[in-house]
Order: sequence, then structure tokens, then C-alpha cells
Amino acid sequence: MSKTFGRRVAVTGLGTVSPFGGDTDDFFARIMRGESAIRLYEHPASPSRLVQPAVTCAAFDAKKAIGPAMTHVTDRYSQLGVAAAFSAWDDAGLTREDAGSDDYGVSWGTGTGGMLTYEKGYGDIYLLGKQRVSPLSVPMAMNNAAASHIAMALGLGSACLTYSVACASSTISIGEAFRRIQRGESPLIVAGGSESPLAFTIMRAWEAMRVVASGDEHTAYRACRPFQEGRKGLVLGEGAAALVLEDWEHAQQRGARIYCELAGFGQSCDHAHLVRPDAQGQARAMGAALREAQLVPAQVGYVNAHGTATVEGDPIEISALRQVFGADAAQLAVSATKSMHGHSLGAVGAMEALITVLALAKQQIPPTAHLEQVAEDCLGVRHVMGEGLRDVPLQAALSNSFAFGGSNAVLAFRAGSAA
Repeated sequence: MSKTFGRRVAVTGLGTVSPFGGDTDDFFARIMRGESAIRLYEHPASPSRLVQPAVTCAAFDAKKAIGPAMTHVTDRYSQLGVAAAFSAWDDAGLTREDAGSDDYGVSWGTGTGGMLTYEKGYGDIYLLGKQRVSPLSVPMAMNNAAASHIAMALGLGSACLTYSVACASSTISIGEAFRRIQRGESPLIVAGGSESPLAFTIMRAWEAMRVVASGDEHTAYRACRPFQEGRKGLVLGEGAAALVLEDWEHAQQRGARIYCELAGFGQSCDHAHLVRPDAQGQARAMGAALREAQLVPAQVGYVNAHGTATVEGDPIEISALRQVFGADAAQLAVSATKSMHGHSLGAVGAMEALITVLALAKQQIPPTAHLEQVAEDCLGVRHVMGEGLRDVPLQAALSNSFAFGGSNAVLAFRAGSAA
């Protein structure tokens, strides 16, 4: 059942810290060209006899981006989040004088929180034989640390909330911020997510599930190949993305540039299996987002797919798309940008939402990198291959996130200021 609260929600600011750096336009341009940031990662704690995973690492200097004082008391996932939030704040045309409002809030997502802080603590005790860990370990590692640091840095006094729903975390954080603005609880919210999950134990745990792609120094860049025949699995990554969401009238009153409208948000639970996705559940979430946005399938020109390149997950998402879009599915442009920026778990939904917003704003559709032969079980939609499509008349687009635990979340964006 869809819910409509009346207030329109504008996207007025975008910020990211990606494997390509912190320049949002450059990030999108490289995604459009089909460039991959994936490479081999050798963790210092990893015995050389073990296969080295393919990953993406954020191009990021924390001290330069947020200052040495904050860097000293934060986990890397918080550092990434604060930097992305600062960037989105500036991009929205807001100044530090605009900060300090008790009406503005934060809505953030993360799946693992400060995992690097936990790993350092384990190493200090069990490997280095230290008697104690840093007294800052708990506040650095807690899942709501990033949101709290964003709120403190920008002086945002409305609700500061964190959502931890595995790979749907930041999509849900954006969707719930959308709800708060619709209800009139806040006129402006910084929403998104951050993740730095490249801890030795996490990488080995994902490898144990046999869903992680790898390669050698010559092939790692194309390790993640969603929808490809013979695909091998996902690639873990780190990064952050933030969107400034704003009440439409509030944005107009302050003369803000509006990228597009966030028009619908759909959620569902598969209630079927803890880690195996379900097409029916995904279809319910997409359908709910479309109904709230008052869109029919023919109006949607692009879907940024969850597309992780796992053998089981990709065809299930295509099946769900075919259920929702019916006869229109064959003309629906679909791509999975994880093939380039990797899967940053709880942060990736926000990164893909940012890409979807820019696709609408620029009327361009990014590709699935290194997709050369679509697997038979992934046929039925218009896969974007090679480089991205330019000068495409996009009215609306969806961004999909489907998480372990059966949680599905979909954002529906509408171009321009169309009602």
C-alpha cells in the first residue's frame, strides 16, 4: 500500500567519496565511460598463500578532507561520511552560515559501522599483546558515529538517525528522510551512507560464501561483471555518498538548484530466505515506489540495478523487473554500476542513487562495464553495454537495493520539476 503525504521532495545537493575521488561530475563521467576502479588488494594480515580479492578503495586523504583533529577520533567509515556530507552541503549552495539549524537533520546508513576500529582492537590485543585498546574504540566503532559526526560538524539539530539494513542501508536512509520531509518534520535532511569494510575478517567471511570475484593483476579491473555469462561474483569496496533532500517549496524559496524530484519510495521483505533473494519481494518494492511516484512502467527509462554479479542474484532481479515492467521491460535500459565502483555494502545504495540522479539531470545512462555476452537467464531487458548512452529523454528512473535479510528498497526519481 502506497503512502502519500503531499509535500514534494527535491534533490538539491550531491556529494561522494568514491574510488575515483571526491569530484562528483568526474565520478559520473568516468562511470559513463565504463571505467573500472577495481584492483587487487593485499591486506597486510593476509598470508600470501591465500587468494587476494579484487576490491575498490576510496581515493581519499582524511586529514586533508576533514582535518587532523576529527581524523584522530573517527573510524574511516565516519571520515568518508563526513567528507561526502560536506561535499553535498556545498553542492546544495549551502554555506557554513546555513549550518546550525535545529530544523535540519541527518539520515544515514551503514552495514558494518566502524569495523576497522574493531579489527585494530583485536590486532592490538591478540597479535601485538597489548593490555588495552583505545578508550575511543566504542564511540569510533558504533554504527551511528558517522551520522553523529555529520550532525555535529554541520550543527544539525533535527533527528539524527542511522539505518543498518545490510546492503539496503543507505537506500532506506534516503527513503526515510524522504518520508520525514513529506510529513513536514524537517525541511532539509542530509541523507546517504558510508562504509569502509575492507577488514581482513570481513573479506575472508565474504570469500567463504563463494560469492566474491577475484583475478590477477591483469584482470582484476574486470572481475565484477553483472549479467555476464560466466560471471564470478561481487567485488567489495568502500566509499560514501550523500544527497541533500529538501522540501520543494523550501528549495525554491532559497533559490536552490534542483537536480530532480525524489517522488517515490518502496520497501518490502522477502520473508523467504536470509541470503537468497526473491523476485516477488523485489517486485513488490518496485511496484510500491512506482505507485507512490504515480508512474507507469512506460515512463521509467532507466533502472540502476542492484546487480552484484552473483550467479543467483542477477537473474532474480531481471525476473522481478520483467514482472513489474511487463511488455515495457524489453525497452527498459538497465545497468549495474557496481561493475566499476564495487559493492560498498551499506553505502552503495546512496552511491547508486547519486548516479541515478545525475543520469536524470544530465539525460545520460551509464553502462554495465565489461558486459559482453548477456547470460541467458538475464535476458529480457535492454542492457546498456560498452559506454553509456547520451542525450536520452529520461522522464523517470529507479534505483534498486536488495539486501541480505530479505530487505528490499527502491527509490523512484522524476526528472526536472514535472508534477
